[in-house]
Amino acid sequence: MKIHYINILLFVIPLNILIYNQRNHNSTTPHHPPNTRLLCECDIYTSIYDNDPQMKAVMENYNRQTSDRFKEYDERMQGKRQKCKEQCDKEIQKIVLKDKIDKELTEKFATLQTDIQSDSIPTCVCEKSLADKTEKFCHNCGYGLGSVAPSIGLLGGPGIYGWKTAALAAATKDAITKGLAAGEAARIKEGINAVIAGIKSTFSIDKLGGEALKSVITAQKYNKVALISESIYSEFSRSGCGDITSSSFLKNPFCTSVYEGIDAISGGNGVSPEDFIKRTVQSMVSDANGVANAAAEIAEATEKAKAIKTSTDAIEAASTQLYGAIGYSILAILIIVLIMLIIYLILRYRRKKKMKKKLQYIKLLKE
Repeated sequence: MKIHYINILLFVIPLNILIYNQRNHNSTTPHHPPNTRLLCECDIYTSIYDNDPQMKAVMENYNRQTSDRFKEYDERMQGKRQKCKEQCDKEIQKIVLKDKIDKELTEKFATLQTDIQSDSIPTCVCEKSLADKTEKFCHNCGYGLGSVAPSIGLLGGPGIYGWKTAALAAATKDAITKGLAAGEAARIKEGINAVIAGIKSTFSIDKLGGEALKSVITAQKYNKVALISESIYSEFSRSGCGDITSSSFLKNPFCTSVYEGIDAISGGNGVSPEDFIKRTVQSMVSDANGVANAAAEIAEATEKAKAIKTSTDAIEAASTQLYGAIGYSILAILIIVLIMLIIYLILRYRRKKKMKKKLQYIKLLKE
């Protein structure tokens, strides 16, 4: 134990020596103080890109796109807000209406009397039967047909009259066309007949160039003076009428008629056979035109009157049938209305009878 105390006391001496040596001798270990810069020492609000044009363009583009997107988002949100607001308003209205109806029904049920009399029960039924539906249909149908029937009677007559007037106008126009066609046909026919008759009576011939007069005097030639006179003079030359001393002259009535006509006009002086034939044909065609015009007027008037009469008779017959059809239609509608009225009265009687029986049952139950 003493030895340990001695060792402890002796340990103090080397410890003091060690402390003393460390105080007097400098350390050879290099010591470098750290150079630290804090964030607070820098200006965080200054930017090195303020004067950079590319960075400015990028920032402007970014700001523009961001503002556009915010604007689109705002518009979408406004539309959604509006829809939500409308939906909320509808729901609120439904809730308010439901509360109002519940309140009114509650008030009405509170004011109802428990002693129900037989005369206070309504005569209608909530659940409509087939008879009730049929009764209503018959009533509406009878009302509709009853209102339509007078309209048919009032409007059918003027409608038929208008159709009749238009049909008569069309028939008159068609009759005029037919009359003109008939008049033209009569004009040509009578003109040809008058020219042929004049040639036969004046020149005593039945043929021209070996053909019958009907074949030569056609619808295209009957009023052509030059063509007819040329044909007659050609026949005059072929017949040998130019030589008065020939034996065939006296035997041919055509030749003698021409020269007799020349003598009658001028006494045989100053008129050639060709001029005589031309003058005679001109007078003949003029007379034939007068006859043809008169015949055309007569035929036109006759055909027009005939066509108008035929069309008028047909229109009158058709209008009479239409009037009859309208009358039959009105009669059928009235019959249908009467039948539906009978059905309506029967169904109404049955319904009243059923309601009366129901009221009797209610009265018995009350008693």
